Amino acid sequence: MLKKGNKLYSILTGTCPKCHEESMYQDQNPYHLGNIFKMNERCSHCGTKYKIEPSFFYGAMYVSYGVGVAFAVAAFVIAFLFFSATLINTFIAIIVTLILFMPFIIRVSRNIWINFFIKYDPKATTKISS
Repeated sequence: MLKKGNKLYSILTGTCPKCHEESMYQDQNPYHLGNIFKMNERCSHCGTKYKIEPSFFYGAMYVSYGVGVAFAVAAFVIAFLFFSATLINTFIAIIVTLILFMPFIIRVSRNIWINFFIKYDPKATTKISS
C-alpha cells in the first residue's frame, strides 16, 4: 500500500514529493517542537526546492483546518458513540486529541500542501547526477 511513487507515501513519511528518497525535515520527529518547522532547503537526491516561493506553506494552514476537523470528528465519534461519554467529556476528548496531535497535523498538512504542486518522478534521482 505505501510504496514509493504513491502520494500517500510522501504525505505520511514526509519525504521529498518528487523522488521520495529523503525527508523534507531536518528533524523527522514532529514532537521535537523546537524543530517542527525546520525544513531542508532542497532535496539532496533530486534538487527539488521545498519552499517554492516565500510564504509557500501559508496555504498549508487551510489544509490543517480540514485535517484538524477530521481529527475532531474522529475524537467525537470515538468518545461519544463508542464510549458513551457525556458531552463535556466528549468536548474534553476533542481538545486533548487536537493538542496531542497538533505537531503531526502541522507536518501532515505541509506534506499534503506540497504534494498538490509537485508530482512524483521516478527518474528524478538520475536527473541531478547527469
